[in-house]
Amino acid sequence: MQTKREQLNPTTVKLTIIADHAELADAKQEVLRRLSKQAKLPGFRPGKAPLAMVERSADSNLLQSDVLDTVMNRLYGAALDTEKLRPVQQPKVTLQKFVPFTLLEFVAEVTTIGVVTLPDYRKFKLAQKPVEVTEKKVDEVVRDLQRRAADKHEVERAAKDGDEAVIDFVGKDAKTSEAVRGADGKGYPLLLGSDTFIPGFEANLIGLKPGGQKTFTLTFPGDYGVAALKNRKITFDVIVTKVHELTEPKADDAFAAKAGPFKTIEALRADIHRQLVSEMQAQADRQYQNELVDKLAAGTTVAIPDVLVDEEVQQAEQEVRRNLSYRGQTWQEYLDELGQDEAAYRLTLRQSAEQRIKAGLALTEVAEREGIIVTPEEFKIRMQLLKGQYNDSAMKAELEKPENARTVMSGMLTEKTIAKLVQYAAGKDSTSIKA
Repeated sequence: MQTKREQLNPTTVKLTIIADHAELADAKQEVLRRLSKQAKLPGFRPGKAPLAMVERSADSNLLQSDVLDTVMNRLYGAALDTEKLRPVQQPKVTLQKFVPFTLLEFVAEVTTIGVVTLPDYRKFKLAQKPVEVTEKKVDEVVRDLQRRAADKHEVERAAKDGDEAVIDFVGKDAKTSEAVRGADGKGYPLLLGSDTFIPGFEANLIGLKPGGQKTFTLTFPGDYGVAALKNRKITFDVIVTKVHELTEPKADDAFAAKAGPFKTIEALRADIHRQLVSEMQAQADRQYQNELVDKLAAGTTVAIPDVLVDEEVQQAEQEVRRNLSYRGQTWQEYLDELGQDEAAYRLTLRQSAEQRIKAGLALTEVAEREGIIVTPEEFKIRMQLLKGQYNDSAMKAELEKPENARTVMSGMLTEKTIAKLVQYAAGKDSTSIKA
C-alpha cells in the first residue's frame, strides 16, 4: 500500500491510497471464501467448493463491488493507524482508478481531530485550600435540627419573627402586572427570620394575622440565581392562611438522643463536625480537580472539527429540553428566564461544548503519554460495585450493555488520569494509581 497525505485544513486530511496487487488478491480470496459459504454448487457442500468455481459462478459486478469494499475498508483503516488520525465521521471517498483485481487508487477526505499539544502538566503547581469547619457552622446545623424538631401550634395572633407563616402568594411584574413564572406559591410554609426569600419579603409578613393580606413591591437582587429576575421589580400579593408558633427543643443530651444514636449533645456536635469536614473536603477535592483540568485545557491547543462541536451542542440542548418537559416548562419560558434569545443561548452551549471536548482530548492525551490504563480486574470490581447499587435485574443488565460499559470504562480512565495530575500538582510522582 502507498499512502500520500495532504492537509487541506487543520481538521481535514486528504489521503490518496494505492493498493498493490497482493492486497487486491488477498481481498479477492477473502470475498470468495465468504461467497463459498453461501454458494450452491452441484456436488459440493457449502464452503467446500474450489474458489475458482465459486468465482465463475458469481456475478462479476457484485464480486468486484465486494472486493472493492473489502480492500478499501482495510486499507483506509491501515492508513488511519499509520498517519495517527482520529476521524469524527465517515470519510468522503472518491474512486480514482480500478482495474479489477490488479490496480486500485482512491482518495479519502477525512474530518479529523487535529494534533493535541499539551502544556507541561508535570510542572503544574496548584495549592489546595485547607478545609475548616467552624463552631458557628456546627451551631447552624444544630439550630436547623432544632427547627425541624420544633412543635407547631396554630395561633390566631399576628405573626412575629420566629413563627412559621403558611402563605399563598403571587408575583407580578411591577410595570406590566403580568404574572411572573416562579414567583408564586400556594400553602407555602415560610419560617419568618430565616431569610429564605429575597430581602424584605419576610419582614412584610410580620404583624399579619391568619387571613391577613398584603401587597408590596420588592426588587430582586442583582446577583439572584434566575437571570430574568435580576434587578426586577415584582409586586407580591400575599395571603397568610395560618400562623404556627414554634417551640423548639433545647439543645441538650435528651435532644441529642432523639436526633440519633448519641448520648450527649457533645457527641452529636462531634458527629456533625465530622460530616461537615467530609462533605467540605469532598467538595474541595472536586473543585481542586476541576481547576487542574481547566488549567490543562487552557494550556492545550487542538483543532476541533465543527461537526464534533455541533453534535455536542445538539446533545446538550436535547438534554435541557427533556428536563424542561419534565418540569412542565417550555423552551421559550426557559430562555426568558435566562434573559437570552435562542442564538445567544446556543453560543453559550457551544463555548462550554468546546471546553468539554478540549478537556476530554487533553486528558486522553495525558493518559496515553503516561501509559494509564484500566485493568480488566479494576473494571470488573467497579461493575460489581455499580450492580450492587441496584436490586432490579433489568438495571443490572442495562449496565452490561456495550455502550454503558464503555461509559464506565471511560469514566474510570478519566478518574485515574486526573489522579495523576493531582499527584504532579502535589509534588508526588507515584506510578501506582488506584481506580
